[in-house]
Amino acid sequence: MDINFEYYKIFYYVAKYENITKAAAALNSSQPNVTRIMKLLESQLGCRLFVRGARGISLTEEGELLYSHVETAYRQLLGAQEEIGRQGSFRGGMVEIGVTETALYLFLLNALHRFRLEFPDIRIKIHNHTTPETIRHLISGKLDFAIVTNPFELSETVSCHKIMDYDEVLVGGTQYRPLSDTILELRDLKNHSLIGLGRESATYRLYKDFFIEHGVDYEPDMEVATSGLMLPLIENNFGIGFVPVALALPLLEHGKLVQLQINCPIPKRSIQMIADKGRGKSLAADTLYKYLKRGKKIHHNS
Repeated sequence: MDINFEYYKIFYYVAKYENITKAAAALNSSQPNVTRIMKLLESQLGCRLFVRGARGISLTEEGELLYSHVETAYRQLLGAQEEIGRQGSFRGGMVEIGVTETALYLFLLNALHRFRLEFPDIRIKIHNHTTPETIRHLISGKLDFAIVTNPFELSETVSCHKIMDYDEVLVGGTQYRPLSDTILELRDLKNHSLIGLGRESATYRLYKDFFIEHGVDYEPDMEVATSGLMLPLIENNFGIGFVPVALALPLLEHGKLVQLQINCPIPKRSIQMIADKGRGKSLAADTLYKYLKRGKKIHHNS
C-alpha cells in the first residue's frame, strides 16, 4: 500500500483539532483540500476514519487506532528535527521517560539533580504511571526509556538494567505502638486495616503473590493510586502497610510511625531501567540513558 506520507501529516492535524477548518489553518491549506485528502486517505485505507456531525468530527475506532500510531511517529519526527537543529551546538534536546513513583523518589530525583547540572540544555519530560502502564507506553513508542519497580514481565524486544535494590518495611501509625514489640504472623494482618497500592500496580501483584505463598489472601482495606498517598494515611492511623525503608525512615526516627515485625521475610524490591531494543534513541535520550546506566547517581541507602 503506497500512501503519500503527507496524507498522514494532514490526518494528524485533523484528528488533533477534530475540526477541518482549524486543521487547514494550522497547515496553511484550504478546507476543501484537506477534506479531499482525507477522503483519499480513507479510500486508500479502505475504512472510515471520521464521523462527521453538526459539532465537528470525531474519530472512528479505526481512526483512533491510526492516530495512536501517527501521533507517536509525528512527535518523534519533530523531536529528531529539533535535535538535529541543536547538534551543531549540542547539548540540547527533549527526553521523555516513564517512571513509577517509588523509582522517582528513591532514585531519579537525586540522579536528575546532578544530570541537570552537567547537561542544563537537555529538557526532560517525566510521565508518572504504574509499572504495567509505563511498560505499555514504552512498547507503544511514547517513551524514550523507563525506570520502574519490580515485578514485571518483559518481551524479548525490551532490554533491562538493574539500577538498585531496596527493602520495604511494615509500618503503622502511633496507635499501633503496642504491636511493635510483637512478632506478627501474616494471617494476623487481616485483623488490622491494610493499606496498599491499587490492583493495577506491580506492588499489588507482588504482595498478592507473597500472601498467597503463605496461604493468606491479600485484600487491602484501602487501595490508593500512588505510593505518595500511603505514608500520610498510615501516619494518620488509617491502617498499616508495606513501604520502602528509605521513605519511612524519617517518620520512624521522629516517632510518627512504628515498625511492625512479621514472622517471614518481606520480598526484596528493585528498580530497573528498561528500553526498547528495536528503537534507536535520540542523542539527548541516549546521553541521559548512558549517564544513569553508568551509575552517576545519588540514592537513598536501603
